[in-house]
Amino acid sequence: MPDINLATSSHEAADARPAAPDGGNLRWDIIELLFFAYRDFVGDPDQELEAFGFGRAHHRVMHFVYRYPGLKVADLLDVLRITKQSLGRVLKQLLDEGYIIQKTGDNDRRQRLLYATPKGETLVQKLAGLQTTRITQALAEMSPEDAETVKRFLLAMIDRDDPDKVLQTIFASGNSTKE
Repeated sequence: MPDINLATSSHEAADARPAAPDGGNLRWDIIELLFFAYRDFVGDPDQELEAFGFGRAHHRVMHFVYRYPGLKVADLLDVLRITKQSLGRVLKQLLDEGYIIQKTGDNDRRQRLLYATPKGETLVQKLAGLQTTRITQALAEMSPEDAETVKRFLLAMIDRDDPDKVLQTIFASGNSTKE
């Protein structure tokens, strides 16, 4: 086992790390903050979902179905960037347990449109409440301008090279269809 000198200064350790693809330094600070922020942001709902036998995939499906009533299954696949097989398992469970209902399209009977049931709406609101509390606490000591900077940063992090229809709707409206 190699001898690792933990007494090395952080400056020396940073110099030993590879440079970013653009020739600059890698943003370990932001990378790690994003990892931990994501862990804790989804961790609150994870604990709640566990009681239902659900996971993060269920949360993501419920979130978008609730926020965009009548969302097509095909568009949901685009938003989540998962396989039909992965979505099928999660969607079946949510349908079977009464959190989501599925209707056929009015103009195209092949379309499967998804809607949250009152039971599903209650679950989404509870999960969003947990996440809103965390967001509110994080923004509490920031100015409104700082909060706008956070939003701009997060929007800039989203890959827009191949935007999906829901994301286009969010960008176009500046928000979403449901409060």
